Amino acid sequence: MRDILSQLAAVLEARKLASSEQSYVASLYAGGLDVILKKVGEEAAETIIAAKGHDRQALVREIADLWFHCLVLLAQQGLHPDAVLAELERRAGTSGLTEKAARGKLA
Repeated sequence: MRDILSQLAAVLEARKLASSEQSYVASLYAGGLDVILKKVGEEAAETIIAAKGHDRQALVREIADLWFHCLVLLAQQGLHPDAVLAELERRAGTSGLTEKAARGKLA
């Protein structure tokens, strides 16, 4: 999994230098944070609709779109997917209730 995420991260980083007329990702970067966030929101909504429709193939496609656009957001913010993977690894073996309670104390 890390391999494909690292490959995508490298492509997304390279697209920062591409023409927005020739690259979809470059056009997202050119639109700025609000455009990227809107796209993430749209893909999240489409994921929900696919899940509610009980269409497993559509759900997989929509989650792929959502993850992709989240990777674009990470790149735009100067973050690598490894940061998210490290956070997931940190949480592994910890109850979700315990983890959420700990976050509440830190906030």
